[in-house]
Amino acid sequence: MLSAEDRRLLYVLSQDCRLTVEQLSIQTGLSCDYIEKKIQQWEKDKVIVKYSVLINHEKLEDDRVTALIDVKVLPQRGQGYDKIAQRFQKFPEIKSVYLMSGDFDLCLVVEGKNMHDIAQFVSDKLSPLDVIETTSTRFILRRYKDFGIEFHGEEERPQRLMITP
Repeated sequence: MLSAEDRRLLYVLSQDCRLTVEQLSIQTGLSCDYIEKKIQQWEKDKVIVKYSVLINHEKLEDDRVTALIDVKVLPQRGQGYDKIAQRFQKFPEIKSVYLMSGDFDLCLVVEGKNMHDIAQFVSDKLSPLDVIETTSTRFILRRYKDFGIEFHGEEERPQRLMITP
């Protein structure tokens, strides 16, 4: 169980992983020594698994398409969903794999250069797998908020012209 101080430290670190130990200390009220030891322990225990940057690819006009692919699978006897998820993790196109409740078993987050690339991935690599029963692909058309960060604020919305009679 995490203490309130540890939760606060993880929260501040998750908001900006570039902060120095000194800056973390100021924001959390914890000692630098405590913070260093905690972070090292969390990294060792895989509580902290990666430090990352969130990129707004629209600003770069970067060709990139993301799709959510819901997958209904036929679990293998004695192996369940874990073995299938491990198999999906091997594909570089698949960025995330989630076990889901509801009509589908797994949700895959897939990236490609364009919709055709993702469609090709589904038809050539995903659908032929013997564990796949059915898939449903949805393309992300625009990100408004991701990982708690708003991508399109009020200032970026196009202004509508006022029409008066």
